[in-house]
Amino acid sequence: MKTVFKTSVLFIALFIATSAKSQTIPKWKLADLQAAIKQTDKPTIFNFWATFCKPCIEEIPHFQEVVKKYEKEGVNLVFISLDLSDAYPSKIQSFAKKRNINNTITFLDETNADLFCPIVDTKWSGAIPASLFINNKTGYRKFFEDQLSKEQVEKEVLKMIQ
Repeated sequence: MKTVFKTSVLFIALFIATSAKSQTIPKWKLADLQAAIKQTDKPTIFNFWATFCKPCIEEIPHFQEVVKKYEKEGVNLVFISLDLSDAYPSKIQSFAKKRNINNTITFLDETNADLFCPIVDTKWSGAIPASLFINNKTGYRKFFEDQLSKEQVEKEVLKMIQ
């Protein structure tokens, strides 16, 4: 009887876990990235990352926590995956699901950093993690090519929303 109960509980848990929806991850081209940066009407953080990048993974919770704290101020967060094409979409979706990432995630379908880096910042070498804080309404724009602490993220969000 215990075995039947344990098996039933395990089956239900597996069913719930596998039936949870995976986030749809759009594939962006250069024009999509450029339009998103130019046309965003909210204070927005564009975070460039990859599933294989340890510093990227470490900073994700900082962005999530700070953006949640300032959601009433309309702060938006977009995670832009720079993973290799074989990770799209299943590995990125699995990564997002495992870490409970509910923010927007996109996949940049461009491997030539010489093309996409200048769209984000002319000084960007292509290293990740990298983040662009932008508020088109106020003209605020700040780029970081480094892992950020929670305190750094919050400091920039406060500047961005003023």
